[in-house]
Amino acid sequence: MTRRVGTDTSKFPGTAELGAIGTLEKIAALGLDGAFFRSPFELSPVLDAGELSAVADAAADLDLYLEVGVAKVNPFATPEAPQIRALGEGDYLRGMERIIRSVAAVGITELWTATANYQFRIRGIHACDRFRTDVDWEDQLVATAKVLDRLAPLLRDTGAHLNIETHEEISSFEVVRLVEGAGPDAFGITFDTANVMVRGEDPIAAARRVAPYTRSTHVRDVALHRTDDGIGRFLAPVGRGVIDWGALLDELDRGGASCNLSIEGVIGMNAEMPLFVDDPRWWAAHPDLTGEEFAVVEALTTRYEQSAAAGDVPSVAELRAPVDSGRALAFITDSAAALRAALAAREPATAG
Repeated sequence: MTRRVGTDTSKFPGTAELGAIGTLEKIAALGLDGAFFRSPFELSPVLDAGELSAVADAAADLDLYLEVGVAKVNPFATPEAPQIRALGEGDYLRGMERIIRSVAAVGITELWTATANYQFRIRGIHACDRFRTDVDWEDQLVATAKVLDRLAPLLRDTGAHLNIETHEEISSFEVVRLVEGAGPDAFGITFDTANVMVRGEDPIAAARRVAPYTRSTHVRDVALHRTDDGIGRFLAPVGRGVIDWGALLDELDRGGASCNLSIEGVIGMNAEMPLFVDDPRWWAAHPDLTGEEFAVVEALTTRYEQSAAAGDVPSVAELRAPVDSGRALAFITDSAAALRAALAAREPATAG
């Protein structure tokens, strides 16, 4: 399929000031192909049918794809989204139903969700919900699967797909199992190309696993460097990190992924997330991860460190420096150019 290249709006500079339609106009002016709004409340704070329809019409007029997020589906994380429960008058699932029906009514049917959160204000392994001690991660996955089962009839009724992100707390193995268990006719995957590496996964192998179910994406590259915490994963524009984009795109095509390519940028920082590989708790929490696959991450880390030592890519200090709005916008536009070049390089030459 022809891959359209757009952007996630949660890291798009000026979105709050521009509003949804203004953001779409800015995205179109930059030559991008679509928008992935993380929250439906960015389209309409009260889910007003007229406002939602106006945004959908604006996207269509600008020839942009339009994808929208719903809410988290791990019930141990939902207390951090009180507005969803309020929308459902105390019933979280009813709040999700209102969102899904509202956006599906205006033709938005590829919907994002995720399973938990990352607390950047906290240092250490407990910043990630995977390592909570009050509830085991496996119990969180079981509870999430039950929520998916309860949402499945609604999704089938509306023709929507709820696409679970390979978020930083969950492995691609686990996301695939959730989708297969709940039903790929109602659920899919939002493939985040950078987050899988937080879980120690080879991004190409992860792409191979998720491709059959991938219906949306968060696209960005990765810088890897050893730190006092283990290995630091930083975000980088496409083509300026360690990912082999030709190989990754090949895997998406080979697996039949039906998805646009939505660049998720950076805001304020390059989002350092540690792989605590010197901590036995980290390894115990990754039963699916093989030594062979993790060896790829180690090799990519060494390669990046060598390039950084040569001055060819940013050092750890540079990666940790604040990111201003100009660089945040350049992250998106530079990534789009690199993605399109990678896509063009894979197209068969036409006869003259």
